[in-house]
Amino acid sequence: MITISLCMIVRNEQAVLGRCLQSVQDAVDEIIIVDTGSTDSTREIAGQWTPLVRDFKWNHHFASARNYSFAQASMDYILWLDADDVLLPEELKKLLELKRSLLPDIDMVSMPYHCDFDESGHATLKVRRVRLVRRSRNYQWTGAVHEDLSIEEGGCLDSDIMITHRKSHNDSDADRNLRIYEMLLSSGAEFTSRDTLHYAMELHQHRLYEQAVLYYLQFIDSYQHTVEDEIHVCSKLADCYYHMGNRDKEQEWIFKSFTYDIPRPEFCCRLAYFFLEKEQYHQAVYWYKLAIESPPPVNPWTISNDVARTWLPHMQLGLCYYHLNEYKLSYHHNKIASGYLPDDQSILNNIILLENEILKPAPNRQV
Repeated sequence: MITISLCMIVRNEQAVLGRCLQSVQDAVDEIIIVDTGSTDSTREIAGQWTPLVRDFKWNHHFASARNYSFAQASMDYILWLDADDVLLPEELKKLLELKRSLLPDIDMVSMPYHCDFDESGHATLKVRRVRLVRRSRNYQWTGAVHEDLSIEEGGCLDSDIMITHRKSHNDSDADRNLRIYEMLLSSGAEFTSRDTLHYAMELHQHRLYEQAVLYYLQFIDSYQHTVEDEIHVCSKLADCYYHMGNRDKEQEWIFKSFTYDIPRPEFCCRLAYFFLEKEQYHQAVYWYKLAIESPPPVNPWTISNDVARTWLPHMQLGLCYYHLNEYKLSYHHNKIASGYLPDDQSILNNIILLENEILKPAPNRQV
């Protein structure tokens, strides 16, 4: 059986650190917590779980801190998590089984990451990241923000062990990453392709859409990316142009995504909404149905959005069919949507309205 060092970097994570460690403690043989300057009780909480609490003078470079944490490890493999991540009980069982069965030629294990959720708890963004690496390989982190493991070779296992991101409501420094990027820019630092993408995403998140577009386009022009990156950026550019009110450019990037793969559900829903706004309900129905019928991704590294293939298109089909006076079809899709969102009051109200509409007696025919 392999042994595992859990390596984490933290700062002011008193609200979530214990939850994270509680969820994973049974699967790891060593816990290393690197504190980058907490001013709350994070360090004291870490000390309750492990004697291996280390200090790292913050230098505005996440990869440096990650590399320092990895350098402290002594077990066969290194697992990394953020303080607001958790391993759900079923996933913990899978990780324990992996410890017992991991083949000796595996140097790294990737795991799906559910990193964003809607109000009902459905994952709206799923990505995959390498989470477990053989320590003797000495893989290094790169990137000041949104750091990546630099992995050029080695046997990889794409596991189904899911890591869940449970973001703290206390986001006291939401502008931190943006400030770091701007500091790097002002210092004349040269951005890598990944830096350019992540800076664009930070600008996007801060609703600085015009600036975000410029950096997304720079990333596209760099040629240092995968097909999945291209599709992801098409989605981001379409969203930026939507918020900027440029619907022609929004559509341009939707259609651009179709040149890389079959239409993904999120693009189908975006195009359907364009027609819904124009009250072209038959066209909207076509694209919402296509979103539902879209096959699940074959590539495990596909960035996916299950909302766009589940409750969202069903709810919108309910609206389209209502406007088309197809009340039974509207009812059908609202019922499916309610299966995903059983407490959504607007959907429940729709169902009641439609039941009344369907049960209305037919008007008497005039002879």
